Amino acid sequence: MQSKEKEIAGKKMRLETGRMARQSNGSVLVSLGETTVLATVNAAKEPREDIDFFPLQVEYREKHYAGGKIPGGFFKREARPAEHEVLTSRVTDRPIRPLFPKGFKNETQVMITVLQSDGENMADVLAGVGASAALMLSSIPWNGPIATVRVGRIGKDLIMNPTRTEMEESDMEMVVSGNRDTVVMVEGEADCVSEAEMLDALKAAHKVIKEIIELQDDLLASCDVQKDEVTIPKPDEELIKQVNEEIGSKVEEIVNIPDKKDRANAKEDMIVEVLESMEADFPEQEKNIKSLIDDKFKNAFREQVLSTGVRSDGRSTTDIREITVEPDILNRTHGSALFTRGETQALVVTTLGSKRDEMIIDSMDEDFKKSYYMHYNFPPYCVGEVGRIGFTSRREIGHGNLAQRAIKPVLPDYDDFPYTMRIVSEIMESNGSSSMASVCGGSLALMSAGAPLKGPVAGIAMGLITDGERHAILSDILGMEDHLGDMDFKIAGTNDGITAIQLDLKIEGLSFDLMEKALQQAKEGRIHILNKMNEVMPKPNDISPYAPRIMSVSINPEKIGALIGPGGKNIKKIIEDTECEVNVDDDGLVTIAGMNTEKCNEALELVKAITFEPEVGMEFDGKVTRLMSFGAFVEFAPGREGMVHISELEWHRVEKVEDVLKSGDSVRVKLIKIDDQGRLDFSRKALIEKPEGYVERPRKPRNDNRRGGKPFKKRRF
Repeated sequence: MQSKEKEIAGKKMRLETGRMARQSNGSVLVSLGETTVLATVNAAKEPREDIDFFPLQVEYREKHYAGGKIPGGFFKREARPAEHEVLTSRVTDRPIRPLFPKGFKNETQVMITVLQSDGENMADVLAGVGASAALMLSSIPWNGPIATVRVGRIGKDLIMNPTRTEMEESDMEMVVSGNRDTVVMVEGEADCVSEAEMLDALKAAHKVIKEIIELQDDLLASCDVQKDEVTIPKPDEELIKQVNEEIGSKVEEIVNIPDKKDRANAKEDMIVEVLESMEADFPEQEKNIKSLIDDKFKNAFREQVLSTGVRSDGRSTTDIREITVEPDILNRTHGSALFTRGETQALVVTTLGSKRDEMIIDSMDEDFKKSYYMHYNFPPYCVGEVGRIGFTSRREIGHGNLAQRAIKPVLPDYDDFPYTMRIVSEIMESNGSSSMASVCGGSLALMSAGAPLKGPVAGIAMGLITDGERHAILSDILGMEDHLGDMDFKIAGTNDGITAIQLDLKIEGLSFDLMEKALQQAKEGRIHILNKMNEVMPKPNDISPYAPRIMSVSINPEKIGALIGPGGKNIKKIIEDTECEVNVDDDGLVTIAGMNTEKCNEALELVKAITFEPEVGMEFDGKVTRLMSFGAFVEFAPGREGMVHISELEWHRVEKVEDVLKSGDSVRVKLIKIDDQGRLDFSRKALIEKPEGYVERPRKPRNDNRRGGKPFKKRRF
């Protein structure tokens, strides 16, 4: 067993290998505080045949036992990965994938398991550190190491790997991965920070990343590691020559076809022609020929942009595609918008709900509810293809989460807009940057639903093409520019600053100078898009008549029991009588939801009636619930009663209570006394005009302990 530890950003981080999972190709335990994860890596002995991609699988799993919990549900065991686990798997995959050798096709699996959690130090950032260290200690060829940190900010102070408690006060949350030289992956959100503040946070994160890499180097130096050799087949020079002759200048012509569909058709026709003409001389070489043609397309596309600055659709590097905004496109939904940018189109719909519609999260460390969430769907028809329909893909989860984070900082406070908000983005067409179209459409759909946002949000995807000496930063990239370029850099925000950011690279790093230029260019594009959105929808709509009406009131938490009543009697009666949904929080916040405003108001008044503090002199409309020989009990609110003494029924003497009131009668009464035990004495006669000439006789004081001058006998029950 070997272990190394080091103080990183004021906290001790420990790496250990050789104690657990010793049959894995590489395994490492990573600890921060009392949070520990196990990272293991393994690869197949032989490469997979007939594939044109690297078969890498990254799986991050949180075990409930790590947080001292038992999973919910019927089976009481961990089942499908939760959304947070899927997102962490993606964030771990993205920085390590480009560092495997080109042409390496051995199936590789990285598994990260959370073994224990202290509830404060978050385990997800340890996944990237563990994956890197395990790969470095394995025989699998990999051009690492990398490291991952979380960045928070309280006030103006940046905090590296903040605790959960610190994150509650933070206005920034970014997960940053990098190598010795620069940053390679970013994922996060912020409360409208400037481009300069974002860049400073990334630079600060990189300093800590280098310290964690040094810790990995120390562990590696204590181990004897031998890397496997990667054998990549040599290219067939004769085949390459023949393909070049067959293609000629056709590739350059096809690259400049603006329409995605026409360009794809022209490319497919050319491939068919080349395959037919070369079939006799190069039998069974179809796959290699297609691969060479793809390389030609990639090189031609990249060279054109670098040498001329003109893209395949005729735009310059900074031009934004034509934008069309159509709000309120579905009039029966609570809010909707159709956002189209070039050949990318998102139909986004907002649905407003009550507290009952909140999403329940049962995680390793905490259980909570979300009153805002966004879902993103990418059906096969949006790219004109036939595809498998099944579970939500990791890509859909990741894109939906990014759009959700982008909009979250501008949402209204719950007290101002007490709704649960669900946004669904249906991608109708896709040719690059559909997640950013979902941000724009989501912002518009919320305003369509009447949500008073702090400001609209727009998003833009930036690309990069570089050959090491020349570079071109591209605004609003196409799908082809994403596929053939070196960077996918998504930035969302308002006029005031950045709200979400995501950086993926296909190269081994991006200099901070290029990052600064990309951020500034993205800001110009974002402002352009926001202006287009504001022209069509400058302010939120009124709430749709098809949306529920929600009202809220804060009550004394000590009155919650009275509102609920024995066995839920009171609150159930309010729900039954008004046909409204009533929810009570532990802090005393009561929310009422229903489709009828009058019914909601009625329920609200009933809640107030049950929970308010009555004062002498107040008048109430009540119902007689019980008759006694000495008076009548009157219910003036669900579950709340007071007594009208027989002497307070009429100005004249009443022999029997039944002569004036009957059970079930409606009666208006006035509160005349509250005794030391909180019991209420009402009067009916106080609201009746006193008869003319009436003279009130003085009463003799009652002695409750005597009857006929003799003391009561005390009885023991």
